[in-house]
Amino acid sequence: MDKSAKTDIGISIQESLSGYSLFTPKVTLVPKQFFKESQARAALEDVAALLPDDRVAFEPVPEYGAVMVYALPAGKPEGDAGKVLPELWHVLSELSSCGDYNKILCSWREGWLNIAVARGCGLLLANVFRAADFTTAQYYIYMVVKKLQLNPEQSSICFRTPLDQEQEMSLYRYFKAVEFLSV
Repeated sequence: MDKSAKTDIGISIQESLSGYSLFTPKVTLVPKQFFKESQARAALEDVAALLPDDRVAFEPVPEYGAVMVYALPAGKPEGDAGKVLPELWHVLSELSSCGDYNKILCSWREGWLNIAVARGCGLLLANVFRAADFTTAQYYIYMVVKKLQLNPEQSSICFRTPLDQEQEMSLYRYFKAVEFLSV
């Protein structure tokens, strides 16, 4: 059940068992106590270049006391199952499914790496990187692990999206385990 549609600006929407995912860098997290609906567009414009016809939407991320603000491209396909949420929202909502104390959950598809890292219940990082190839995606993963001072030899990395065998094996060189969530 994997269907996809590309918008005219190269952002893709993917359908999976967990709903529709928007693979886009036009996303930000705002702490719940600072979020104001009237300032959602301005908050997103602080971190992303929006097109005039981008529609700004938001969705609570209660696990981390935040609100995700994101842009929907004009003419996005409407899904049968309801709203389209950014892939990063799905990554954050499933981060607790990773078993280790240091949780690393990624998805890489259509040239976008979505990554979230938590230590225990505390969110350390949630970001989207442009990664046209898997080598670039790995570079960002290793950079995040290094900056957050995590030991990859004692950490598992989880993925929401499938990897081929060569990609999976290249991650095994650095991480204790490579796991995949069923989505």
